[in-house]
Amino acid sequence: MSVSRKFFPSISSLRALEALDRLGSASAAADELALTQGAVSRQLQTLERQLGMELVQRDQKRLTLTTEAQDYAAEIRQALNLIVQSTLRLQSAPLAGTLNLAILPTFGMRWLMPRLPEFARLHPDVTINMATRLEPFNFDAEPFDAAIHFGDASWPGTQSLLLKHEQLLPVCAPQLLEGRRVDEPKDILRLPLLHIQTRTTAWQDWFARQEIAAEADLSGTIYDQFATITQAALHGLGVALMPDYLVEQDLATGRLVALYAEPVETDGAYYLVWPDRKSNTPALMKFRSWLAGKAQPEDPLPR
Repeated sequence: MSVSRKFFPSISSLRALEALDRLGSASAAADELALTQGAVSRQLQTLERQLGMELVQRDQKRLTLTTEAQDYAAEIRQALNLIVQSTLRLQSAPLAGTLNLAILPTFGMRWLMPRLPEFARLHPDVTINMATRLEPFNFDAEPFDAAIHFGDASWPGTQSLLLKHEQLLPVCAPQLLEGRRVDEPKDILRLPLLHIQTRTTAWQDWFARQEIAAEADLSGTIYDQFATITQAALHGLGVALMPDYLVEQDLATGRLVALYAEPVETDGAYYLVWPDRKSNTPALMKFRSWLAGKAQPEDPLPR
């Protein structure tokens, strides 16, 4: 990347600008930066000369930023925070390194977390940092080494490992069925349906697999996560189409009942996905190798 030097002000000057904006006075900025007020003023003058514009309004001994400089300082603050975070990750990384992993909230908690203690015992030299993401994202825009992804394996510029196919069951609280009979799948259409935001066509696809004609726009309430739609089903608000592994315990205890006994496999599956450029990083290689032993066979159903 070839960019003129004027677009790369010194960190010291930028810190002085950010501190003055945040703290509101040159004396407070000087105290925080362990400088004199004169040194803070000189840093700001250097920045003004380099950028070729006025950033500071000088009223007797008081320094205040112009409106444009305040906007600039807000953006610079984000960049400085990113530098700090990246430096902390670098310094705290153990020998094998750190794996920054994006996870789906419910799948991460219910499927991945119970298995992670084994990985920690086998590879104590690897630190895994996790953050939740519901939607696919650009690996170039966020500092993740890998992600748990639902869908297919066609994420551009990446490689993937199949973790688990998804099989769905329609479930509801027993009290929802009081005075109602559900003898066959089409009877579910008479009940309120609960929808998950990340599976917009789930009910339509499920009814189609049962060879049942359903309206293109199935009405019902929409939830953003499986954790919330599960609570809605438990409280009798409607029928939820849930991955079987998420409702095993609730079905066993009778808190939920299945309205169709056989789980129906969806077209999507859960994958570990990573960008091509990260393929040979030591932490990811160890995690990927271990996770492969936990993954479901590629084609679990007879064809």
